[in-house]
Amino acid sequence: MLADPGGNEFCVIEPGNEHLAGCGFMAEITCAGSRQAGFFWGEALEWPLVWDRGLQTAIQSPQGGPKVSWDEERIPTAWRKRLRFVITPVGDGDQQVEADRLVALGAKRVGHSEDHASVMVMADPDGCEFYLLL
Repeated sequence: MLADPGGNEFCVIEPGNEHLAGCGFMAEITCAGSRQAGFFWGEALEWPLVWDRGLQTAIQSPQGGPKVSWDEERIPTAWRKRLRFVITPVGDGDQQVEADRLVALGAKRVGHSEDHASVMVMADPDGCEFYLLL
């Protein structure tokens, strides 16, 4: 375990790690959160579930690249609000349609950004806020 100059911790993993097989140099972003959050984000981003063991769940873009995982077991709950995802609507680009789709998957509407009225603030099933852009 190491930390960058801002105090953000990261791990250097040995070669041959089964969980990170097929990933590049930047192998994974680990979020503090539940399996339900991992399932939600897999559906929201339309990325397949690539890991589901114990309390750790991971998704990965169909094109490959880094995994995004949620680990309820080893990550302190206080870290749940350290990352914030920013997404844009899929399909026709209608923010309201996309917000409705995300709510149907388990998200909640929180409101709009104080800085940008066009940015909708939402929360995933764990209550972690994310931004939905126009």
